[in-house]
Amino acid sequence: MDSIFDRNVPGTTEKLAVATVGIAGCGGLGSNAAVALTRAGVGRLILVDHDRVESSNLNRQHYFQSDIGKAKVEALGRHLKAINPAIALELHDIELKPDEAEKIFAGADILIEAFDRAENKRWLIETWCKAFPERHIVCGSGLSGCGATDKLKIHSAGYIHFCGDEETDMSLGLCAARVGIVANMQANVAIEILTIAADAKKD
Repeated sequence: MDSIFDRNVPGTTEKLAVATVGIAGCGGLGSNAAVALTRAGVGRLILVDHDRVESSNLNRQHYFQSDIGKAKVEALGRHLKAINPAIALELHDIELKPDEAEKIFAGADILIEAFDRAENKRWLIETWCKAFPERHIVCGSGLSGCGATDKLKIHSAGYIHFCGDEETDMSLGLCAARVGIVANMQANVAIEILTIAADAKKD
């Protein structure tokens, strides 16, 4: 029987199958990163978001008309299971608070930060780094507007990685293509880190 992972990069499927990725926020960044990670073969995702799907989300987030009004984590979970029925999902339909983050994401090998607001990004990064100083966190920073693809970059500082242009804010509006690029940059960084970590454990 053919596997959906037959065309994966050789050697990655087995490593990603045993990995757990946490995703804080299931909007434009989080939902698209979750899809990319699922298609790559990550075995388990921890998804956290308290929002419901709105029609205005559909210009950039991985939801459909039939999802409107539904909890994002539940709707996204169904879409991910439709891609890979074997994926393990831990869904939290809550507004994440600083005193809950460590417990909820304790089982994650790496965290994708996908919040909208700068203040929430800040406390999540601080909380994660304090609780898990040797685990990576991949953040989105600057993704609004359209075009200017050459300005989207990855900047790493120790275990913290920033994807985006690190300049634009939400006032420019949001375009599916640019949001998707940054979300997939985040997923790609996570995949690279997880596969390298798996090789390091063997050594």
